[in-house]
Amino acid sequence: MASKTMILAAIAVGVIVAGVATAFMMSSSAVPATITNDKPAAAKSADQIITQLASPSIASAPALGSDDAKVTIVEFGDYQCTWCYRWHEGTKDVLVADYVDTGKVRFLFKDFPINDLSDRASSLAAEGSYCAADQGKYWEYHDEVYSNWNGENTGWVTRDSLERFAKDAGVQDLSAFSDCLDSGKYARVVRDNYNLARSIGLDATPSFIVLIDGKTPQLIRGAHPYSTFERVINEAYGN
Repeated sequence: MASKTMILAAIAVGVIVAGVATAFMMSSSAVPATITNDKPAAAKSADQIITQLASPSIASAPALGSDDAKVTIVEFGDYQCTWCYRWHEGTKDVLVADYVDTGKVRFLFKDFPINDLSDRASSLAAEGSYCAADQGKYWEYHDEVYSNWNGENTGWVTRDSLERFAKDAGVQDLSAFSDCLDSGKYARVVRDNYNLARSIGLDATPSFIVLIDGKTPQLIRGAHPYSTFERVINEAYGN
């Protein structure tokens, strides 16, 4: 058992993983997460973590869906992550159409740039999302970056490419976007999200925390198919 306390243990998170190796769809740089029940943290700390999980990283980068939704799904992802890209392209839009747009689910994205090398490409892409959010284009930028995904640490994430993605996402003032990116305005926000993920024991992308009113939060580890999320959501609604 790991020695450090993990907040997921403190709130008795249910872990959803597949029964075969091929279902562990996570970043190639990731390793399986460990959940331990040793020395659970105080309930107040758990409540604070849940509040942080359920809150947008900045006010201008809102959650998708209704604030009154019974279920909140928080994705921890990396813009360079292979399986984050595949989940985004194969599952996210259907999930949003069926459950977010219908008011049943609220969806948030938290940065977990575990593919960063010395160029900090994953963090830079994440910082760009908040620079785009300053102009009301957070989710448009988010989708545009994934639509242009080209591998892990292959050099496709640069300041120039991020400015191009921002333009294609509808960001109007590209000079302000570039200045925001160059200034590192949101570097701390990205670091805080990374540290939040580590503090709850995550070390793989994508990972999803499912927060359900009045029920035990659940961890979905890896790029699970639509059917996994469908089951969890339907169970939350008693279906």
